[in-house]
Amino acid sequence: MTEPNGSTLQKPDTGEASTELGTMPQAARPGPQEPPEPRGRTTIADGVVEKIAGIAAREVPGINALGGGFTRTMGAVRDRVPGGHASAGRGVKVEVGEKQTAIDLQVVVEYGVSIREIAAEVRENVIAAVERMTGLEVVGVNIAVNDVHLPDEDTPQTGEDRVL
Repeated sequence: MTEPNGSTLQKPDTGEASTELGTMPQAARPGPQEPPEPRGRTTIADGVVEKIAGIAAREVPGINALGGGFTRTMGAVRDRVPGGHASAGRGVKVEVGEKQTAIDLQVVVEYGVSIREIAAEVRENVIAAVERMTGLEVVGVNIAVNDVHLPDEDTPQTGEDRVL
């Protein structure tokens, strides 16, 4: 910029580039100033979204387990086999697109909880976790309550003494 007396006004170095329209921040790194999208593609596997959704659903107090009767039975057998491990995505089915995902959950709730309230809490927690971690928009979380867990179902006789 030129002052009325003919001298040049120098701006202190603020890390901004001056333009005729104003100032705009300079990029922190050298190189082409393209947005990151054209430089590569990120894909997220269905199993990743299933695990995130399953963990987020289990975090809600009042959820006893995920999965239908057969899924839980097979999972329990697999968990007891040496080297077997619990699947965080058990009871979760997803459809993942490029920008959106839809999630179906099968849950078992604790006896005495409000199913309507717990479903709302699960839906909110799952949506928040999946959107935060993946950047995908969750278009829907469908919840099927398949069973109610009774307090007396935790006795050691529910499979501990059975031979597999």
